Amino acid sequence: MRNRNVAAWTSAVVAALVATALVSPAAAATSAPPTSARSCPRLSAKLPWYGDNRARLQRTIDERGTCGGHRGPRPVAAFDWDNTVVKNDVTDATLAWALTHDRILRPASWKSTSAWLTDDADRALTAACGTAVPAGTPLPTSTDTDCTDEIFNIRESGTTMSGAAAFAGDWNHRRTVPQYAWVPQLFAGHTVPELESYAAAARRQALAAPVGATLTLGTHTLPAYVRYYEQQRDLIRTLRRAGFDVYIVSAGSEPVTEVWSRGVGIDRAHTIAIRSVLDRRGRITTYNEGCGGTGRTRGAAIPYIDGKRCWINQDIYGIHGRAAWEKQRPERRIALGGGDADTDVTFVGDATGAHLVLNRNKTEIMCRAYDDADGRWVANPMFIEPLPPRTGTYPCSTAAYNRPRGGLGPLLRADGSVVPDQADTVH
Repeated sequence: MRNRNVAAWTSAVVAALVATALVSPAAAATSAPPTSARSCPRLSAKLPWYGDNRARLQRTIDERGTCGGHRGPRPVAAFDWDNTVVKNDVTDATLAWALTHDRILRPASWKSTSAWLTDDADRALTAACGTAVPAGTPLPTSTDTDCTDEIFNIRESGTTMSGAAAFAGDWNHRRTVPQYAWVPQLFAGHTVPELESYAAAARRQALAAPVGATLTLGTHTLPAYVRYYEQQRDLIRTLRRAGFDVYIVSAGSEPVTEVWSRGVGIDRAHTIAIRSVLDRRGRITTYNEGCGGTGRTRGAAIPYIDGKRCWINQDIYGIHGRAAWEKQRPERRIALGGGDADTDVTFVGDATGAHLVLNRNKTEIMCRAYDDADGRWVANPMFIEPLPPRTGTYPCSTAAYNRPRGGLGPLLRADGSVVPDQADTVH
């Protein structure tokens, strides 16, 4: 959708990367002058955190921020968006708004919307949504609840309303999930400004809805509200004041995420998400830009699990080709990472200062958080409507690792030892 010219950094900046830990080449020219660590911006004492988490995060800010005497390019913090910086999912909110306002254009063929869409899903969508409206014109999803149900069920669960698999075939399960990639593909034919206007309308509606409110979409019930977490807003603000370069890295649609990220002071250049390829008329296509040498694909590589590491390496540190998929040496990794789900586990684990995790009972990332192999994992309940304790332990030793070819396996530490099963204690 746009190109970030991260490869054109001078040799002086590259040299500074080698000599300096935990920094971003993108911000070398704007480092703040060093001061005493005691004068570092402080996290608000008025906003509650679990246990000593505020102090642990403050320690990272003090140690790694330019305010603590660090010289050279600025350190980097990166956050997932949905259910990490905000409560609930802004992609779902935007899709729900689009469905209730007839903004999805009928494709000439549903099979063309995804490389993995099954014949069962194609037939179900065709039957539910019909062919009465011409291809390229809006579907009447505000009144056609069968069509709305089929679309949202596939987005939500990867299955049709009848329970048939909506996606099949081969994909790397640590680089993409077809139903996530499918949402930007559903907006094919629209311009980026149009999609941004839908996201803005959904944002106004979701922020106005009271906490706990729900909406009905066909026969589905989903949250009607979204809220910025004040603790995360404060953390991002404090990090930026302390000299950090702060990024959002999301598996949602980039125009949608950009509309929301402005609410915490993060601009377009610092918001990374699924970046759709545009046609010559500037309209969204079913292709997205790739990472790590994949080129443009129909969803084979998105910012998802290992894909988030790839985009951080590529867009922030200027690392291209296969190397972008690999864990980098400490001076070319983020200082602080924040997430809430398995889709975030790789980049959050790459952080060298603190790994912040909001507990949504997601197995792989919570196994990492509770194992706390390096003593830097910071687990916190969700700030709004936290979940109750998980029943039973997390099956870290047998079924926590999301395998590239699909399925689950034992989760291993860096030394090859197996992570033992973990109890859910932070809630």
